Amino acid sequence: MRNNTLVISRMELRKMLFAYGLSDKKINEIISGMEKEHRHINIVQFIFMLEKAGAQRDKIANLFRRLNMDDVQINEALDMADDSKISAETGRLYNAVIEIG
Repeated sequence: MRNNTLVISRMELRKMLFAYGLSDKKINEIISGMEKEHRHINIVQFIFMLEKAGAQRDKIANLFRRLNMDDVQINEALDMADDSKISAETGRLYNAVIEIG
């Protein structure tokens, strides 16, 4: 990991995702999604892509460990993903402004 950037070859990523039980179709979707983002993706978006492909959180955490992330960084990334989901869901339910005068 350098400058908060995880670097992995396409082939190594493919192998890891396959080892964690993702199908070739799902792996291709993930890699294709990353290609659309010019091979760079925000970790929260990556977590969402992995979850959408059917990866469980424990497998996602293990994947990040193999990419040399420590547990603190992994937990922070997963918490950011949770916060992002909560914000998105809450925003769809209501839009309110509270002003204290």
